[in-house]
Amino acid sequence: MDEAEFDRFADEYHRQHAESIRSSGEQPEFFHRYKISDVAAELGGNVTPPRRILDFGGGIGNSLPYMREAFPGSEIVLLDPSAKSLSIAEERYPAAARFQQFDGQVIPFPDNHFDAAFAACVFHHIPEELQVPLLREIRRVLAPGGDLFIFEHNPYNPLTVQAVRNCPFDENAVLIKAGLMQKRLRAAGLEKQKTVFRLFFPHMLRKLRFLEAHLRWLPLGAQYYIRASAN
Repeated sequence: MDEAEFDRFADEYHRQHAESIRSSGEQPEFFHRYKISDVAAELGGNVTPPRRILDFGGGIGNSLPYMREAFPGSEIVLLDPSAKSLSIAEERYPAAARFQQFDGQVIPFPDNHFDAAFAACVFHHIPEELQVPLLREIRRVLAPGGDLFIFEHNPYNPLTVQAVRNCPFDENAVLIKAGLMQKRLRAAGLEKQKTVFRLFFPHMLRKLRFLEAHLRWLPLGAQYYIRASAN
């Protein structure tokens, strides 16, 4: 996870993201919001909400307002290698989280510290050889029974591939098939998994989105997420 690379795009992230997803008919906020809504729905059956949440690779804090709304009593740590991104995030949402830089390899928190972890389209930016070690790090800081939610772009969706190709900050991205991400999670010791495919209909077909509840098994959605639990 290269600090300089992420620093380079921090100021222009929102504009470039909006340009790259224009064909979807949605603004970036739509994508940030739905992810946290899905996480909140998944955790809705828990007796108590997570006390501590790790936003891994949280960048300029795009998920933070929705996370704070969904989990008002939780302590949130936004972790990122880019000091510039963290500075922008803190300026946008002061006091909403702890803004923590790290070296891209070792998460600076003790074992079993977090009840949940969240990574929104982060791992396709991480070199393949670093992914399992970082997943092991996330598992290390997750408490027993804690959950990791990984959202990623689906390389089987043509609109997703087009959006990534058109996005400057995705110039070095390597999209990850869901099956491969499952394998890497297992290699990191996260055996218990649930995979869900999302975003089948662009804005112009939004009236059909009620069908998504029946399509989440179909590996053609624009994105997918995996919920992996620490034993």
